[in-house]
Amino acid sequence: MKISEIISSKKVTISFEIFPPKKQDDFSTVKQSAMTLSATKPDFISITHGAGGSTNKNSATLAQTVQDSGTTALAHLTCIRSSKEQLLKTIEDFKTRGITNVLALRGDIPNDSFEGENLFPSGLFHASDLVSILKEQGFCVGGACYPEGHPESANRDLDIENLKHKVSAGVDFLTTQMIFDNDMLYSFLYRLQSANIRVPVLAGIMPITNANQVKRMVDLSNAYIPRKLLSFCDRFKNDKEAMKQAGIAYATDQIIDLISNGVRGIHIYTMNKPEIAQAILKNIDSIIKAVNA
Repeated sequence: MKISEIISSKKVTISFEIFPPKKQDDFSTVKQSAMTLSATKPDFISITHGAGGSTNKNSATLAQTVQDSGTTALAHLTCIRSSKEQLLKTIEDFKTRGITNVLALRGDIPNDSFEGENLFPSGLFHASDLVSILKEQGFCVGGACYPEGHPESANRDLDIENLKHKVSAGVDFLTTQMIFDNDMLYSFLYRLQSANIRVPVLAGIMPITNANQVKRMVDLSNAYIPRKLLSFCDRFKNDKEAMKQAGIAYATDQIIDLISNGVRGIHIYTMNKPEIAQAILKNIDSIIKAVNA
C-alpha cells in the first residue's frame, strides 16, 4: 500500500525506522528486530540506505522482508556516490520486490570523502532531482526535512526555499529529522504553512536511552537539546536501566504532546531496538486507538 493512502486514511500514523547491518553476519539479528517491530502493526517501517550502495543489497532485502511480513516498507535511496545506472538498477530492484514507497535523499557527506572527489557521478545533486525520477516510475515518494535547519544551510529561509523545490518535484509527504523540543516543530510547521507547503509532515522522534547519543544527535541533525533532557542524561548516565526508562518516558511525553496538538504522523527512530519502540507503544496504545476511532 502507498504511504500517501495510509496517511490520508488515518488521523494519526505510527511508523518506525531501522537500518540494515554493514556486516552480512549481523543480518539475521536485524531481520529479527524488523520482524518484532512488524508484529506491533505499525503503519509502515522505513529502512535506511548506505551512501554509494554500502548497504544497498541488505536495504532492499530488509525492505522486502518487512513487506512480506505484512507491513508496508519505505525504502531509502540516496544520490551520493551512485551513478545514474546504479540508481536506476536499484529502482528496478525495488519494483521487482514489490516496494512502492521510497524516501528520496541526497545523503550525508561521507566521513571518508576527499577533496576533489565526485560525490555525485549520477549528476543528481539534490534529493529533488531523485524525487522527479521516482515519481516518473510510479512510486509514492517521501522526503526529509529539518525543523531547525539543515546543518549545511546558510539560514532557515534558504532551507524552506530548498524544501519547496522538493515539494514541487512531487514528494507525497515529509519526515523530520529527530526533534527533542516540540516547540521547534510547531514553529517549523507554521513556517511551512506561510510558505504554502501543504504536504503531510511526520514528526521524527528519537528515544535517548544512552547519554552518549546526545552529542551525535546534535551533530547529525542540528537539534536543540532541552535542559530537561540534558538533566536526566546527566543524572542517569551511569545507570543503564534508569536511563532507558527516562528516555522512554521523555519520548512518550513528546508524542502525547504532538498528538494533542494535531500532529498526524509520528516516526520513531528505533536504532534497531524493538524493545524501546514496544515500550513507547504500550504507553500510547489507548491514545492512538482513541484518536483513530
